[in-house]
Amino acid sequence: MVTHEAWLTQLFNEYLAGFGNMLLSLFHLTAENPKEPWADFVVMQIAVVAVIMLLLAVLRPSLSVRKPGTLQHLFELIHTFIAGQSDDQIGHDGKKHTTLFETLFIFLLLANLIGIIPMFVSPTQSPFVPCGCAIIAFLYYNYVGIRKQGLGHYLKHFMGPIPAMAPLMIPIEIISHIARPMSLTIRLFANMYAGEQVTLVFLSMTYLIAPAIFMGLHVFVSFLQAYIFVLLTMMYVAGAVAEEH
Repeated sequence: MVTHEAWLTQLFNEYLAGFGNMLLSLFHLTAENPKEPWADFVVMQIAVVAVIMLLLAVLRPSLSVRKPGTLQHLFELIHTFIAGQSDDQIGHDGKKHTTLFETLFIFLLLANLIGIIPMFVSPTQSPFVPCGCAIIAFLYYNYVGIRKQGLGHYLKHFMGPIPAMAPLMIPIEIISHIARPMSLTIRLFANMYAGEQVTLVFLSMTYLIAPAIFMGLHVFVSFLQAYIFVLLTMMYVAGAVAEEH
């Protein structure tokens, strides 16, 4: 796995090593190399969040109903698409969860695409980043399910439709739910890591046609994987808030 190769990571390790070690100490952790406490996937996430905040800072004062700009059109397109998918999967409750879905989609999309920029690395090619997003999705759909159904009623669907089958269904349902964040993590990590490595291999062989093709494929995979991650999260939320279990 690629670590400590992005130029931005090198800057963090050169000038902010002490701060990085201090943050690790708050969680009772120590860096393998105290001179390089910052990993690529951490620094690249910070870069992605900074880009999102910058885009929103530019967008907010220029919002207009009569003359929306290009950036506003782009975000409205994302909102319309995600909100539509949410309504299709969840129904009338879909709008309540759109904020999380859009946040996940924009973050994962930019995290996937940032690796195309020379000297940058996609943080999603590290399993820690997809795992963190998967845990958020896991906690969220269980939370909204319990909030809407009540803890007792929500747990009933683990028993299955036939009470006599409960001893068999409960462990199956528990394993199924535990497997969901694992599946989200592995799918996103494996695809982004493989795509990054294939692109690097072809870049080392030629610098013209082949890299352009595979970079285009990387863009497509970036969009697709962000969408699949959010779509599966929508399906999990839909199952959790469904009226009948």
